[in-house]
Amino acid sequence: MTLASTSGTSGTVPDARDYAFDWALVDVETSGLVARQHRVLSVAVVTVGPDGEQTGEFSTLLNPGCDPGPVHVHGLTADRLAGAPTFEQVAGRIGAMLQDRVLVAHNAQFDYDFLAHEFARARMWLPVSQRLCTLALNRRVDPATDDLKLGTLAAHYGVPQLRAHDALDDTRVLAGVLRASLREAARLDLPLPLVTCPPRQDAQFTPKPPKTPCAFRNPGQLPAGGSLAQGMKVAITGETATSRAELVARSVASGLNVMSSVSRHTSVLVTNDQASGSAKARRAVAEGVPVVDEHTFLRLLGDVRPGTPHEQQAVAAPAPEPAVAPPAPVPAAREPEPTAADTGKPLAGRRVLVLGGTHPAAAAARLRIVELGGAAAINLSAGVTDVVLLDGADTDRRMRRITALEIPAHGSGWLDEPTAEPLARSTAGRRVPRVLPRGGVIDLPGRSTASTWTVTASWAQGTTSEIDLVAFLVDEDDQVSRDENFVFFGAPESPGGAVRLLTDGPTEQTITTDLGTLPPAVRKVVVAAAIDGTPTFGDVGAIQVTTGPGGSAAPLTQSALDAATTERTMLLAEIYRRGPVWRFRAVGQGYDHGLAALARGYGVDVED
Repeated sequence: MTLASTSGTSGTVPDARDYAFDWALVDVETSGLVARQHRVLSVAVVTVGPDGEQTGEFSTLLNPGCDPGPVHVHGLTADRLAGAPTFEQVAGRIGAMLQDRVLVAHNAQFDYDFLAHEFARARMWLPVSQRLCTLALNRRVDPATDDLKLGTLAAHYGVPQLRAHDALDDTRVLAGVLRASLREAARLDLPLPLVTCPPRQDAQFTPKPPKTPCAFRNPGQLPAGGSLAQGMKVAITGETATSRAELVARSVASGLNVMSSVSRHTSVLVTNDQASGSAKARRAVAEGVPVVDEHTFLRLLGDVRPGTPHEQQAVAAPAPEPAVAPPAPVPAAREPEPTAADTGKPLAGRRVLVLGGTHPAAAAARLRIVELGGAAAINLSAGVTDVVLLDGADTDRRMRRITALEIPAHGSGWLDEPTAEPLARSTAGRRVPRVLPRGGVIDLPGRSTASTWTVTASWAQGTTSEIDLVAFLVDEDDQVSRDENFVFFGAPESPGGAVRLLTDGPTEQTITTDLGTLPPAVRKVVVAAAIDGTPTFGDVGAIQVTTGPGGSAAPLTQSALDAATTERTMLLAEIYRRGPVWRFRAVGQGYDHGLAALARGYGVDVED
């Protein structure tokens, strides 16, 4: 069956050539989850032409030269892998199949990252310039399934699956899921979430090993004539008689937190030339940071006072008001468990898309939808049950598709006294995420500390503004304990890999947080969005934020967050500790200043 086939769909299907590429479908089984640490144990590649027909296939086990990891998951024992080739021996063949094709995988960044590292170890470059994630594609399509796992989608689309976690069978299943997903995307006239791959194919790409986190809270600046204390943030600049590595090692051994930059939270700057004019020296003067020379610092290292361990802080202390403060928390609108009244609201279980109107008018309509028990959609998907038409909606390109799909469309007055037909069978059985308003809070259920939770942000698919998702791992004082606890496109992984940034498409990004591996100092993960350049969130419109356990599980919550008009940065969500419980808050608070100012408020020095 070709990609142009309309079997199993209804409505007019646009030109399938818009969805036709040369594809390379990939699946890897690995010894762990962190690409810079673990290895590929097996790999399969299936190539598919623009017509959807398979053109090639290759699979092999690989000898990683290390422990194969969770055998109970992939079934690949060390004995079974012992006679297999190394990745370096098959890299050329794999590279030839990937060349000039779009890499496709389910959770594609995972497979891409592992391949990038394996090619780097083999001193080769990964010949991939674009990738497509079928997980992200199906988040756009929004099929009526309980989750978006590959096996669930295979069952939904009628694709047979014989051996889960077998790389070749998973890739064949992926091919069927891709064909069906592309047909659904065409039916809905959705743009594909193609991702331009970052320049990580360099064979010299070698991630820095994570720095051991400081176990103590920052007690503040070094007092005049006083002593160093464990947890103080120390920066060093310029030439020193003692090697920089030795100074750092001795500082860390004494319980100090050595930083690579200076901010207003730096306790002391060490330099032998205060007039050097270095960036760190200039910043220390501007922020009033104490400065000592190397000799004085070495003397102070001989008598470092005990600090306060992070582990002893069960309840967060109030943070002092900074010059550029982290935004004040939006008052929490704690969400109770669903009641009969919730399900009795007129739009309960419905997903409503607003078209047209000014930003304030559309934001007011989305707020009204939530008040009536519905979910405000940002983009057209198979889960949209109704459309509200504001002024100018007739010029929206999605109207043609909405009409063809016979989705009920209503004028703005419908939100005053909505009447709705019973939900269609295709949408009535789907699991509906909990809708959180701005400021809404919910406890993460079950053993959340052993889980990976995702915060996914998406925006209108026609948006041309460059939006970046970032995360701050902050302590009891709402401050990062080191610069590496700022996760962004240039550093997409925190030390230890507990928090990661995933790029799922041009209009969708995800922050993943492994609560079980967060350092004890981290009390909160703050997720924010920033717009590059002069556009504002008024130009973008609402941001949809969902959270859930893992990348392919059904979302636990969803929120449509509307900034006002002029904001360039926006706090989207927080995952934070409250005693033994982790909570999620939908924030939705925007600021006119840029990302650099927001980061400095959390203690990160960012060059403008």
